[in-house]
Amino acid sequence: MSHRHTPLSRRAMLLAATAVATAPAWQGWSSVAHAATGSALPESARALPLQATRLLPSPFADAVEGNRLYLLRLEPDRLLHNFRKHAGLTPKGAIYGGWENDTIAGHTLGHYLTALALMHAQTGDAECARRAAYIIDELAACQAAAGDGYVAGFTRRRDDVIEDGRLIFPEIMRGDIRSAGFDLNGCWVPFYNWHKLFAGLFDAETHLGNSQARGVALALAAYIDGVFAKLDDAQVQQVLDCEHGGINESFAELHARTGDPRWLALATRLRHRKVLDPLAQRQNSLPWIHANTQIPKLIGLARLHEITGNAADAIAANFFWETVVGQYSYVIGGNADREYFPDPGTISKHITEQTCESCNSYNMLKLTRHLYAWKPEARLFDYYERAHINHILAHQNPATGMFAYMVPLMSGSHRVWSEPFDDFWCCVGSGMESHAKHGESIWWEDADRPADMLIANLYIPSEADWAARGAKLRIETGYPFDGHIALSIPKLARAGRFTLALRIPGWCQGARIAVNGTPLPAPRIADGYALIGRKWKAGDQVTLDLPMALRVEATPDDARTIALLHGPVVLAADLGAADQPFDGPSPALVAADVTQGFAATPGAVPAYRTADIGKPADLSFAPFFQQRDRRTAVYFKRFTQQEWGVEQQAFAVEQARLRDLERRSVDVMHLGEMQPERDHGLEAKLSYTTTYRGRHGRDARTDGHFQFRMKVKPGPLILQATYWGEERNRLFDILVDGQKIATQKLDADRPGEFFDVTYAIPEALTRGKSTVMIRVQPAPGMTRAGPMFGARIFTPAGETRT
Repeated sequence: MSHRHTPLSRRAMLLAATAVATAPAWQGWSSVAHAATGSALPESARALPLQATRLLPSPFADAVEGNRLYLLRLEPDRLLHNFRKHAGLTPKGAIYGGWENDTIAGHTLGHYLTALALMHAQTGDAECARRAAYIIDELAACQAAAGDGYVAGFTRRRDDVIEDGRLIFPEIMRGDIRSAGFDLNGCWVPFYNWHKLFAGLFDAETHLGNSQARGVALALAAYIDGVFAKLDDAQVQQVLDCEHGGINESFAELHARTGDPRWLALATRLRHRKVLDPLAQRQNSLPWIHANTQIPKLIGLARLHEITGNAADAIAANFFWETVVGQYSYVIGGNADREYFPDPGTISKHITEQTCESCNSYNMLKLTRHLYAWKPEARLFDYYERAHINHILAHQNPATGMFAYMVPLMSGSHRVWSEPFDDFWCCVGSGMESHAKHGESIWWEDADRPADMLIANLYIPSEADWAARGAKLRIETGYPFDGHIALSIPKLARAGRFTLALRIPGWCQGARIAVNGTPLPAPRIADGYALIGRKWKAGDQVTLDLPMALRVEATPDDARTIALLHGPVVLAADLGAADQPFDGPSPALVAADVTQGFAATPGAVPAYRTADIGKPADLSFAPFFQQRDRRTAVYFKRFTQQEWGVEQQAFAVEQARLRDLERRSVDVMHLGEMQPERDHGLEAKLSYTTTYRGRHGRDARTDGHFQFRMKVKPGPLILQATYWGEERNRLFDILVDGQKIATQKLDADRPGEFFDVTYAIPEALTRGKSTVMIRVQPAPGMTRAGPMFGARIFTPAGETRT
């Protein structure tokens, strides 16, 4: 959401600055360090209001328009279905599918409300404002019918019965608190759900001036406060062990808007200590926890810091940002694998089809804005721009308005797009917001003396009104594809002296600036900005040229794993249409100097083709974010010619091993694939398929199992199962025709690789049989079995199948 920042005291600003200065050194996104000759930037900054900016034709404007059309396709009454039903009112529309038809139902309404408010601010669309007002009227009617401020769309599942989510709160208030991380007493993330609703109400108040929105928020807040008032602090922490979004931010914001200390006290109490306290001590508490669960908590601490000046909250927010950007972020700016933070600094080992969850970058950009407001630094917007262009633009298809949950980086992977009315993932909701506000961070001003300095952070074609100077600003550019940027001041109330600060990206060398056609031979540089202080008048023009070239960027942990960029844009190799399979090897680049093996392809968009360095064949490269319906490769192993020869020899040895294993195989089971599972008579209970690193598999949950029939032959046989080496806390039994032959433990024993485990099958279990049933189930008292990524029965070495 967009925040209305409470002005900071000098003491609070000094605390924030200290927190930044003492944070660990940020590793950066390029080999080019920002020059600094002493800070002349303001102590704090604020973005120009979203409604002051209008986008000109560009990929960003295309994204906004595609999103606007999708927002208008959705029906508010269908999103309100459960809200009215649970209030005892007759729904006016059928419930949508996907997550809206599950126990997280209702979360989309909050995102939608925010998106409508932002879209109205960004474009002036009157229908968006009308819809938002209608939704708030309906929410108020639901509260009136409920009588106690309660309003929600979520449900709970109990014994396969779906019921009103309200029923969990009397249980919680009695101290009956049950959570498995995402489930609270049978309801999927209810406080996360409410955080989205609060955000939508606040944004409607901020951008639409809707006074009724605050009344709805206050009534709901009073209900929630009543729930937590019944709990001691240990019980509050139990509740917070379930993903709760940034509910701390909700109450911090409510306090900022009302001045009521009741809400500040609640916001402070809703601090998830298990995760946040170590961060405040600059200790990394993130490995192997769900990534996007954490980011909103830090945004909440950032908001609390802005209100209270608490230094520990600023330290935690800054340390978290530094850690995630420096240790967990991929070249596109996104983070996490399978939605979780792995061990720090292991990017090269986690390039899969399950990176990067789009909500993560949506939230990281929000956190970055907070940190920048406290202390403007170009490196913060170097990251912001990286993720904004290469992840946020990549996660929407502007032609359809649909969104990708994951934006995968594994070679041969592709984006999977949402359906308009039958998915409603979290990343659909955050996508509605992200693509309604592309103009929100282009221009910033000095928070204390807004008429003294104007900061250009993003080079997006646009026009903006700068109220502090009565000015109109205009940016014309082909950026991010072209480094020529023309900034002009078509209107200025009166001529006057102020400073224009232009961000010089960290990847850029040799930036050139001219004012009204006259070059500035040595512009003053401070903290990554070129500062132009002069007396400005209407009609003045500034041109900024940022030379762009092809460059290589290695992962922090492996210099041989690289990606290619042109200016701020990540490039990807085109591996074919998304609707066609890719079963080739991951491409590699073989050259002493990789960039010398690329030839530019003429056109407005940066494109290249390799010349005799791509293996197994040369490759065509284009901007990753635009390859929405293609299979791509973003990361590549690079080799010298000598290293490539060794690699080929190792490959030949492995292929010989696999051929020998195939000769000895009696049966092979490809778990997680429809036809093989049918062919092997798979039966399952509480079992789910998964795909990871291009391999399909299956797991089983509490009281569940999966079993399948495999062929056998007389004599000694071996069962082989494949696992991923970073699964944790798994203990499960493997049975053959009802007899346990092994108990398997998985506890991150083989990080970064798949591995095989073999189990001898007693000959008595196969004697006289042509098939046996293999069953996999959690060990007594355990919650997960597997996942198992395939099974094979084969004869010992020296024997072959008959």
